[in-house]
Amino acid sequence: MKHRVVVTGAGLVTSLGNTVEEFWENIKNGKCGIGEITRFPLTDDYKVKFVAEVKDIDFTKHIPKKELKRLDRYAQFGVYAAKEALIDSGLDMEKEDATRIGMILGSGIGGLETLENAVIVAHEKGVRRLSPFTIPMSISNMAAGNAAIHVGAKGICTSVVTACASGTHSIGDAFKALQQGENDVIFAGGAEATITRTGVGGFQAITALSTATELDRASIPFDKERSGFVMGEGAGVLVLETLEHATKRGAKILAEVVGYGATGDAYHITSPAPGGEGAVRSMDIALKNAGISPSDIGYINAHGTSTEYNDKFETQAIKTVFGDDTKVPVSSTKSMTGHLLGAAGAIESIILIQALRTGFLPATINLKVADEECDLDYIPNVGREQEIKYAMSNSLGFGGHNGTLIFKKWEGQ
Repeated sequence: MKHRVVVTGAGLVTSLGNTVEEFWENIKNGKCGIGEITRFPLTDDYKVKFVAEVKDIDFTKHIPKKELKRLDRYAQFGVYAAKEALIDSGLDMEKEDATRIGMILGSGIGGLETLENAVIVAHEKGVRRLSPFTIPMSISNMAAGNAAIHVGAKGICTSVVTACASGTHSIGDAFKALQQGENDVIFAGGAEATITRTGVGGFQAITALSTATELDRASIPFDKERSGFVMGEGAGVLVLETLEHATKRGAKILAEVVGYGATGDAYHITSPAPGGEGAVRSMDIALKNAGISPSDIGYINAHGTSTEYNDKFETQAIKTVFGDDTKVPVSSTKSMTGHLLGAAGAIESIILIQALRTGFLPATINLKVADEECDLDYIPNVGREQEIKYAMSNSLGFGGHNGTLIFKKWEGQ
């Protein structure tokens, strides 16, 4: 018997707010969380000017000041979002069996800022000056490990590393584990903090980032003038639990997870497979997993990175699955949040859940120049009121990692 899996809590850290309520209000209003880089001093070597930074956050709300110094920024984000999700869920950890509560919190890159600073210290001052926390702060499982400590989760504790699909795969893996009854509750999502000299410089080197000089032409998914993505940072965490467990404790249920698909392109390190072949299979698997047809999906939150090939091939993939004449509404909220890499899928899952709960579909903002190869309903510039029952999210990561999640509006058992 497979258990049904529901969402009972959510927490996040983003450039558009650090509570779900504030974040969602800004998403509904089409607010852009992108601005000029302030995390490090820019030199003439940087053609990239815009990112989506987290600026207004008091980490000490959830993390003691002394401990903050022992966590990389990405782990700080992950712990904060997990604690917010715990509060939102209403879980009383003193009454729970902690061995039945897990943590699956992914990251595409992990503690990049810590590694970057350590290399500088080792080069300039010698390895004896390295902090003993260098490795514990930098490895990519430490958001999960520290979040589990803060929450008190002693069940499964893993970290998915699949580039930009990490958050989606984390939620999908949690969904599967809960279906099998291996845990009662799993915190799942992603965390990322790559707005550093190396992070921006490295992505710039592979020409993946937008070098736009005007803010409203930087992150422009599906626009013909798109030239690359805008890097974001932050974290998103969902509390997933079996329906039986949620019902027994009288939890408020935000949505139900009903489908998950994961595939690999086996094609290229950075480019999606032509026609979005891997994404097609991922969506097909998720739909089959959910036991629904494409016509049941009321909204798709696209991966929509604002890169030439992703947007074109994802559009082709959606047409393959939904039909060339499909009218399914699609939007890329990366136009507002930037691309949070390993945290993107988690943040976008929260957007799906809010869309299902409120009957509002967010826009793709700053979409001005039509592209004949991107001709779906991208909800241009202004979101719309529309009741939906099922919503889908895609995440397509470097290395050919594809993930698709399907959520269902909660209407009772």
